[in-house]
Amino acid sequence: MPANPAAPDTRELLGRLTLAEKVKLLTGRDFWSTWPLEKIGLRSILMSDGPSGVRGPVWDERAPSLNLPSATSLSASWDDTVAYRYGAVIAHEARAKGVDVVLGPTINLHRSPLGGRHFEAFSEDPLLTGRLAAAYVRGIQDNGVAATPKHYIANDYETDRFTASTEVSERTLREVYLLPFEKAVTEARAWAVMSAYNAVNGVTATENDLLETPLNSEWGFDGVVISDWTAVRSTNAARAAQDLAMPGPRGAWGDALLAAVESGAVEEADIDRKVLRILTLAARVGALEGTSAVEPAATPDCGSGTGFAREAAAEGMVLVRNTGVLPLDPGAVTRIAVIGHNADLARTQGGGSATVVPEKVVSPLDGIIAAFPEADVEYALGAVVQEGIAELPLDALTNPATGEPGVHVRFLNEERELFTEDRRATRLVWFGGNAPVDRSDTLEITTRYTSPRTETLRLGVAAPGVSRIWADGELVLDADVPLADEQLGAAFLHPPTTSAAVPVTAGQVVEIRVEYEIPKDTGLAGALAYTLGTEADDSDPDGLIERAAATAARADVAVVVVGTNSDVESEGFDRTSLALPGHQDALVSAVARANPRTVVAVNSGSPVELPWRDDAAAVLLTWFGGQEYGNALADVLTGTREPGGRLPTTWPARQSDVPVLDVTPVNGTVRYDEGVHVGYRAWLRSGATPAYPFGYGLGYTTWAVNRATATAEFGPDSAVEVRAEVTNTGDRAGKHVVQVYASRAHTAVDRPARWLVGHEVVRLAPGATETVKITVQARAFAHWAEGAWAYEPGEFSLHVGSSADDLPASMPVRLR
Repeated sequence: MPANPAAPDTRELLGRLTLAEKVKLLTGRDFWSTWPLEKIGLRSILMSDGPSGVRGPVWDERAPSLNLPSATSLSASWDDTVAYRYGAVIAHEARAKGVDVVLGPTINLHRSPLGGRHFEAFSEDPLLTGRLAAAYVRGIQDNGVAATPKHYIANDYETDRFTASTEVSERTLREVYLLPFEKAVTEARAWAVMSAYNAVNGVTATENDLLETPLNSEWGFDGVVISDWTAVRSTNAARAAQDLAMPGPRGAWGDALLAAVESGAVEEADIDRKVLRILTLAARVGALEGTSAVEPAATPDCGSGTGFAREAAAEGMVLVRNTGVLPLDPGAVTRIAVIGHNADLARTQGGGSATVVPEKVVSPLDGIIAAFPEADVEYALGAVVQEGIAELPLDALTNPATGEPGVHVRFLNEERELFTEDRRATRLVWFGGNAPVDRSDTLEITTRYTSPRTETLRLGVAAPGVSRIWADGELVLDADVPLADEQLGAAFLHPPTTSAAVPVTAGQVVEIRVEYEIPKDTGLAGALAYTLGTEADDSDPDGLIERAAATAARADVAVVVVGTNSDVESEGFDRTSLALPGHQDALVSAVARANPRTVVAVNSGSPVELPWRDDAAAVLLTWFGGQEYGNALADVLTGTREPGGRLPTTWPARQSDVPVLDVTPVNGTVRYDEGVHVGYRAWLRSGATPAYPFGYGLGYTTWAVNRATATAEFGPDSAVEVRAEVTNTGDRAGKHVVQVYASRAHTAVDRPARWLVGHEVVRLAPGATETVKITVQARAFAHWAEGAWAYEPGEFSLHVGSSADDLPASMPVRLR
């Protein structure tokens, strides 16, 4: 989208600035905003983390945010329209919070299922990721807010992400990892891109020539390259096409960059280009005097943000097994067993900077109770999933200062009160805002806790350093907790925990006071995260499973929700295992033996091993489903909505089968030696059989694809049109995803066995037929060689079907 036509001449504004003012604009003013300059009518530009919600300038339960389903859930829809609407909802959230720039979508690839941030990225395929990314970006920017595709580039692991170098061939970069960014820029005209922490082939991303070529010189990017937070390390980045260093006001540029320009080490023309781009972004989002943000192009057709969240979660749920138990008839089910830690405390989003605080979360237990009003719903924990500290429930807390639910917080310096807050949660984050974290030495939290039951409470904290807890005046915890991971942000993303036993009785009110010695020199000045809460009691795992199996045996149907926890899937660290945490595998096996009508919902953001998958009557892969997860799951269980998802990434049967697994740098590097053979392409080359292949998914109806045809011959500047007659052969309306893959039997190029070149969603009434048209551009058949796109003439084959492993129709096409 072009700059606002009413915007002032940005070059004229540039000419009015001193060198010092220009340089100042290139580093953030604080955590989330840029510097204003009143003399040219420039206000501050406010940024916020995305990509599955918009947090705004503070991380605070008092300013809640819509929590949408995870990116893996969105990509499982395979639907550009859903992705566009998702972006539009994000934009409406941003506008409501005064946010100009959303730091998303994350469009790195699922190179390995061990990638810790897998849930936040779309898929293992560059075309699917690129199409959905472009639609998401259009949805945001058509509504006047800038999108920021991230992290550019090859940032597909978390281990040593600040220092590691990705070693990857130019061909692999072009055909695989750059393609999603190319589509977001060339097709959706993204207004910003975020550069990554890692290096690529030995050169850190913020200083890499890849920021200029292909991003600017070939794709025509005219937006702002925003650094990941603290990713700019030196003034060398100013000589590259890195435009804005975040956060501020301190950073690697500042006075050092001004001195570098004055000495001639950095050209002033480089500075001018960066400033012009920032002014252009300001005009686009209405941050320049005389401009206004683009008015929304269209109100998303979703009724409300929560309504869309519910719909989108169902669109992404993938039914991978169903022996006929689903959908359930609410009128015919009289007793339901709901089992699992995640059934009551579901994961609606992954951990890390993408986390938002929703106003309300609907758990699977809540959703099932609402959807089956006449049934007797019995819950059993079954197995403990939680690791670490879970915050105390708000309804058990009374703020001693106000008498309202919550806690009273004070920031102290040498026992002098500097700042107070009344909060409605015990998971507390200060990342921006007014709290004087830097000037304080002690954080104090006080509350009155009313115990709902008689038990031994494992009361504890999640934070590095010295914490003390008093319960009714007695010191129950005095601990100095070391931080095992010294990487920047570890205290936020993966804090250490400790707890102490506190016996309580039902209805007892316990006066709790916490003191925390605020650490200094964390690398994130002014930021602090602290959680007061409880550790789960996993002292009798066999007993929990036995009680759950007995609950299931009494029911007409058992719904087991299994999944991961925040110590498994989060920004900041990679996974070490694809096994479900705790005793969940044993739980599912026991429940399935007790009740043959067992439905399992998998509440993880990325693949996990499911050794019991053939023992369950039905298996649904439901991802991190957002705040309406429970309602969406109930919609799918009852058939109110179709399970609309198809797999955006391959699910292995065993971790040992995964052909591309490593995410751990060796001698500071991660080698992408598999080249273009990533995801299902690697599986096809290895010959291993996954549990569920890329593109796979069932529904509640059946389909037939007939009369598939394609353009017989095409050239490098033309396209192939594929047509397929699709019929809903079942007795319910439903959704199908027609997928087209290419292959080449005789070739001089190291190609994948098959690769996705197009897809289309079709929704039909029972018995209806539609001819689906899929246009495949010639670029889909090209390969990168000697610095350019090359085309190997000759015969390719196109395959039409419903997954990478189910392609019943094939036809030849010839490239001239």
